[in-house]
Amino acid sequence: MNPPIPKIPLGSSGIQSSRLAYGCWRIAGAEGAPEPDNQQKKIGLNAIIAAFEAGFTLFDLADIYGAGWCEIIFGQALQEVPEMREKILIATKCGIRKPDTPAIGAPYRYDFSAEYILDSCDGSLKRMGVDHIDLYMLHRPDFLMDIQEVAKAFSKLQQSGKVSSFGVSNFTPTQVNLLQSALGSRLLVNQVEVHLLDPFTLTDGTLDQCQMNRITPMAWSPLAGGRLDVERFDYGADHELKAKATRLRSIMDPLAEKYRVTWAEIALAWLLKHPAKILPVIGSTQPKRIKMAATATDFEISREEWYSLLEPALGHRLP
Repeated sequence: MNPPIPKIPLGSSGIQSSRLAYGCWRIAGAEGAPEPDNQQKKIGLNAIIAAFEAGFTLFDLADIYGAGWCEIIFGQALQEVPEMREKILIATKCGIRKPDTPAIGAPYRYDFSAEYILDSCDGSLKRMGVDHIDLYMLHRPDFLMDIQEVAKAFSKLQQSGKVSSFGVSNFTPTQVNLLQSALGSRLLVNQVEVHLLDPFTLTDGTLDQCQMNRITPMAWSPLAGGRLDVERFDYGADHELKAKATRLRSIMDPLAEKYRVTWAEIALAWLLKHPAKILPVIGSTQPKRIKMAATATDFEISREEWYSLLEPALGHRLP
């Protein structure tokens, strides 16, 4: 087993998480695919175990990932490696409802009704075969969110022992403030998209709020869906994005050579440098890449190197 990845507290709690999380949304295959075959299930199992052996202790899921199959495969991994459960944190999400559920004609939508939150949690617990979830998150903001109703659902889940702590995903700072105003406990995380090709959260107040209120920002797609991987830098017909990538590459190449790592580790190190303690969520299902990502915690880029990457990331000079 590799040396453990350094740990940080989640939000304002004393709960310790590995400095990187493992994201399980790909372990059941492509989004929208039917039930994964045995080969895909094996790939998913091997990826989870590889992440555990590489030192990841926070595993990120959602009820809709793989139409529930990601949670099922994760539960199978827990059965295969029984000692894993007591050494990790399970994070999963609810709130997105697919079309035609529960009845034909129902639209794609978000749902933070108390009934749905409670039912979704029970479904996740059953699929994973566990008795509690360490971190339960609301997946995308429901514009019809009744904060008192959400607070009651959270309270029931916490009092029953089904959930230890809560967070949100893709919330704006004002939405975080709105929900937090009704809760008796602190939200620990806000999972948002942030990477070198889209550093929007640097300027929209999200990371400012996270640092001020001690909320851990979890970065989903920290490598821009694989586009910040040296072997997959393909932007198709998006000429603007390709131009930005070219400018980034001119800075990333010498840094990768200096630290003897790949572009991916430089991109992760850029996120790790931020004082809000961004926690990147790694989504590869290839054990080699999972272990390689863990090495991003072995070095730290300088302030000057961080800013040298920021300008091409923004696409313009700093004022």
